[in-house]
Amino acid sequence: MTAGLWEHWLLPGIWITVQLTLYSAVFATLVAFGVGIARTSRLWIVRFLTGFYVEVFRGTSALVLMFWLFFVMPLGFEFQLVPMWAAVLALGLTYGAYGSEIVRGALAAVAPAQREAAIALSFSPAQRMRRVVLPQAIPEMIPPFNNLLIELLKATALVSAVSVADITFAAQLSRLATGESLEIYSIILVLYFVLAFLLTRAMRLLERKAKANIGQAPPPGNGLLAKLTKGPAKTAANRSGTSRPADALAPGGAK
Repeated sequence: MTAGLWEHWLLPGIWITVQLTLYSAVFATLVAFGVGIARTSRLWIVRFLTGFYVEVFRGTSALVLMFWLFFVMPLGFEFQLVPMWAAVLALGLTYGAYGSEIVRGALAAVAPAQREAAIALSFSPAQRMRRVVLPQAIPEMIPPFNNLLIELLKATALVSAVSVADITFAAQLSRLATGESLEIYSIILVLYFVLAFLLTRAMRLLERKAKANIGQAPPPGNGLLAKLTKGPAKTAANRSGTSRPADALAPGGAK
């Protein structure tokens, strides 16, 4: 591979993929929270409409929806979405439907006693949601949202079908220009893995911060490296600690 391919195709493709992931994730998050909270409404019509939305967009293909927004919608309206925003809209609506179920499940998992305590304090429904329910539900949402975000990242490869020059589109053009299929697609696999790994680390940091806000932060030194470094010292301490009681229990032993 030449430096020109990196400079003119792959690096811009990576940037387009990052932009697509961020824009789609923000839109999907807004949809997920709006629909997920609305699905807990006492009004049956609100629950019905939001449930209908979830079933429709979970049951349709994101790629076909992208085609519909880009190719079909202009036939009945006076405007056409640019490929980038057609892709963001399709991915956001699709993954927002999945995310709304995560939000609804996390809200339902909050103990009823917490809501009852908020009612006893004369909190309004909005105050109960903002100050009591959401702070406890958000830490439970983050791990499944992490999986959904990685799925969204991988789904951005679909946007090359509507001529968005993402990393997959750039890889295809680079392959046609050089014929180096093995090298190019291997690099693309590694790049997707690196992006997914960075997203996972960021979401784990966010999870720790969310848990710390409600007093659920893990104790310090709980990582794998800390366990490996503290393991021999603890083992030696345990050995020395177990020998003393045995000496004390022996006849004539020290007391």
